[in-house]
Amino acid sequence: MNDRHAALISAFYDALGRADFAAMERCYHPEVSFGDPIFQEVEGRDRVMRMWRLQLGVRDGLKSEYRDVTADDFTATAHWTARYTFHSTGREVVNEIDSLFRFEDDLIVRHHDEFDFRRWSKMALGRPHGLLFGWTPLWRKTIRDRATQRLDEMSPS
Repeated sequence: MNDRHAALISAFYDALGRADFAAMERCYHPEVSFGDPIFQEVEGRDRVMRMWRLQLGVRDGLKSEYRDVTADDFTATAHWTARYTFHSTGREVVNEIDSLFRFEDDLIVRHHDEFDFRRWSKMALGRPHGLLFGWTPLWRKTIRDRATQRLDEMSPS
């Protein structure tokens, strides 16, 4: 176990729970890349931080809890739970997320979150869209395209 890297992951999640963007950004390498089932590939610290601002802006009252942090000299894993109200539908979401990290220069250079898209879709979007279409590739592409468009429209902070 690399205690320094484990502490960095804990600092990141603590900052996420407070929506402390400056503290989150300090955890990331300038060339960080982020990916998840919705934002498949986001490159660079500025763009990744815009993605987090967008994400936290469409989630009312985000509460996050993390656990099971493991870290070595090169990688780390963690599990976190995001609880929030999805802004566009008003629906409550409890999303279970597994994260994988890679380090460079003692900062996070790769951050990948994995969760069940179909389960998320049912919670966030409800019926009929999330329940009926949450598993289809076309619906996933629609959600991803909308998210990317919103990210592209955001001005840098």
